[in-house]
Amino acid sequence: MSPFVLSQVLVAIAICTDLLSFQFKNRRQILCCLIISSILIAVHFMLLAHWTAAGLGVLAGLRFFVGYWTTSKKMMGLFLTCSLGVGVFTYGGPLSLLCTCGALCNTVGSFAGEDRRMRQWMFLGTGCWLSHNLLAGSPTAVLLETIFLASNLVGYYRYYLRPSLGTCPTSPVN
Repeated sequence: MSPFVLSQVLVAIAICTDLLSFQFKNRRQILCCLIISSILIAVHFMLLAHWTAAGLGVLAGLRFFVGYWTTSKKMMGLFLTCSLGVGVFTYGGPLSLLCTCGALCNTVGSFAGEDRRMRQWMFLGTGCWLSHNLLAGSPTAVLLETIFLASNLVGYYRYYLRPSLGTCPTSPVN
């Protein structure tokens, strides 16, 4: 099996954990799924020799693990700094900028104290990663980010938009 095909298989497995992730309401359950997905995606990018994305993927797995236990702004600052460091150290052009921006948004989301804010930051980060994966030429990673975005949107609708749509004002009975 070629490195490219293996990389696509790993992302296909990561799609499964991403599909599950935003169907949970509990941020810890979401983060558990994202830990597994991040490691698979990091190995995928290693196989494709996209070193900024690979380094940020490994860092994301660690970030999600730490974010499981704390929403400390100090830890968030540490991971933001580390993400910038990975981006600078492995810089290889515009693709490095896209994935670094995505990692920064996802870092803020990982340490958000509540699920709603986490989802909003993940929307931004996913947009950056989707653009990166399109330009990097990884069709399964594009599919992954598209599904991740759709899953996040469905979860956001289920937990935040649909409940507010169901509360229509009633007219007084005369």
